[in-house]
Amino acid sequence: MKILYDHQIFTLQKYGGISRYFYELISELDRMEHIETDTSLIVSNNPYISDKKFVKYFDFLPNKQFRGKQRIFNFINKINTIFNLKKQNFDIFHPTYYDPYFLKYLGDKPFVLTVYDMIHEKFSEMFSERDKTSEHKRLLVKKATKIIAISESTKKDLIELFGTDASKIEVVYLGNSLFIDADMKVTISIPEKYILFVGSRGGYKNFDRFIKGVAPLLKNDKELNIVCVGGGKFKSEENELFNILKISNQIIQKDLDDESLSFFYKNALVFVFPSLYEGFGIPVLEAFACKCPLVCSNTSSLPEIAGNGAIYFDPYNEESIKNAIDSILKDEELRNILISKGTEQLKKFSWRKTALQTKKIYESILK
Repeated sequence: MKILYDHQIFTLQKYGGISRYFYELISELDRMEHIETDTSLIVSNNPYISDKKFVKYFDFLPNKQFRGKQRIFNFINKINTIFNLKKQNFDIFHPTYYDPYFLKYLGDKPFVLTVYDMIHEKFSEMFSERDKTSEHKRLLVKKATKIIAISESTKKDLIELFGTDASKIEVVYLGNSLFIDADMKVTISIPEKYILFVGSRGGYKNFDRFIKGVAPLLKNDKELNIVCVGGGKFKSEENELFNILKISNQIIQKDLDDESLSFFYKNALVFVFPSLYEGFGIPVLEAFACKCPLVCSNTSSLPEIAGNGAIYFDPYNEESIKNAIDSILKDEELRNILISKGTEQLKKFSWRKTALQTKKIYESILK
């Protein structure tokens, strides 16, 4: 059984959850018998796939320089994918994102589509009218032989928003790639007491409401800080909000590699995930793996993935956010209980399980 994956997400993302998912999935499948994979990539600078198994030419230029070449990379890789599609030397095609370019080259071959979330549909106001992601996704969902949803929540949204037949959708959970290295040596400066926020901060990520909710806690404890990892430097409007709330000296932003990120999880008083919507929420598993207590929204897939390993809040209510975080900061015993429950919840998820379930889906199509 040979599976052909395309170039899309490894051109679109330098770092990111979707490219991490496909890297881990393909890596696990390559360790199994009776399955062969082909990534159809010529050039990329996604660090997950720097191995020659994935890509012929790995570009080491930093992200800001890469963006100018993104279209060229995409063009080169798309030509190679189309060439491989035309050869028909595969059993199943699995695109890595929603560009439907491949449909006219697929012939009679089946394809599997992974749907990560329904953000474009639920938060359409965040996207330009020129953004065709939702339109393309709807087309591919209709034409796919089988659909993988990464949570029951995403499956439910697919059925409600697209009217997709439930029998066409299989739920396959993701895994975690972040672990504590006992020998790690991190030289980055770190506050003694801090609340951790990870990832992008715009729109549905609900960062502004989180900041407004937590601001009174920072005002009452001048030694308490917020560390934001990833998401780029603070924008002028974010800095303006910090100034208005008088917390500018207690909030910092850092860009970290995985090893350093695990260190920041491990040493945080609490990790807060205030997102209004997540298709899965890999940072939930990262916090569990790094023994960090979790406080998160009670919406979308988050209760499904976090289970009893989190304290939940209403992400639309600043007081609810503040009270949930405060309950962790005040109670060392509760922190330890959450860490223990998170460790147990993490056992339900692994990339090997992801790959085994995905392999079974592939096999069911070819029966």
